[in-house]
Amino acid sequence: MQHYNHRRLQFLLAQLTLLFSGFGFLLTSFAQQQTEAPREEIVANLAAGRVIIAVVKDQILVATVENRIEAETRPPAPVQLSSERLAVPLGAVDWFSPSSQQTLANIGRELPHLKSHLIASGPHLQQAEAGGEATDIEAIGQGVMERLNDVARDLHSKIDQPLDEPLTQLIVAGYLTGYGPEVWQVTYGIEQLQQQGDFWDTRVLRPKYLQFWPPEKGQPHTLVEFAYPPKNAPTPLLDLLKQKDPRIEKAISADPQLAAVAIQFVAGDSRKVPSQDATQFLRAALSAITAPENRQTFAAIGQESGFAWVLPPPPEPKRPGSVLQPEPNRPADAPSLIKHPDQ
Repeated sequence: MQHYNHRRLQFLLAQLTLLFSGFGFLLTSFAQQQTEAPREEIVANLAAGRVIIAVVKDQILVATVENRIEAETRPPAPVQLSSERLAVPLGAVDWFSPSSQQTLANIGRELPHLKSHLIASGPHLQQAEAGGEATDIEAIGQGVMERLNDVARDLHSKIDQPLDEPLTQLIVAGYLTGYGPEVWQVTYGIEQLQQQGDFWDTRVLRPKYLQFWPPEKGQPHTLVEFAYPPKNAPTPLLDLLKQKDPRIEKAISADPQLAAVAIQFVAGDSRKVPSQDATQFLRAALSAITAPENRQTFAAIGQESGFAWVLPPPPEPKRPGSVLQPEPNRPADAPSLIKHPDQ
């Protein structure tokens, strides 16, 4: 078994073989009975890279940088959920069947519609100032979990998933009325139960929620950063600023305003930074430390102006011969709800 940071899991009907060639999963559904026809392969391409969020004077800025770990890596890209909220999907987001040429699930494309009305019982997210309105985050988290389970229920082979690497993540940022800016990380793990021989039931677990903004009382107000996969994550931008990384220093040295932004981020005073200066700084700093082949995106949410693109994501690649059948009585551009053909 090679290091799990470079893996593509392929399960064959005759014999279980574990191969590694990147971060995506190549999964073939197993049957309990050997006489059944071969099951269809399922490929899950990953959105991999870093997400940098700056809550500044009058906007929330969200920049992403791709970690191009394999040819089919997707750049992390913000998805607009409303005029005041966005989410960035990370991990297994694009589920595809090579044999049938069908997209089984595309979390980024479907995300605006994946909002469950059935919130699981038990403790709920609460915010004193918001009067419990954080249950909207729970509805999004639950909806994505249900969608992931649509695909995961057809995975019946043992999956060796590192304990510190979730299947999928959402980074949610926006303004909450009566509360202010907020940033959440929603994490999805998987669980497998062995039924008979090499036949396993797979399910995606209830999401875990961590709030990263606003910071705790007395903590600095500065850049918030996330990376997927978490193993061997790049040095956070804030740490590079504290270390006076020469690439960033060179990029901002000619502009006193950009140098001032760096000082304010290091000092923990991001709320005092004008959004225009912060945008220029992030574009310059990230371009200085990013390899040309790793694609970037950039979005902003204004407290008054709402969602806007600064640098939109590239178009999704078209698969040769791929088919995405619209459901009856649904518009062609509606989110995919296609099930596995064996369901």
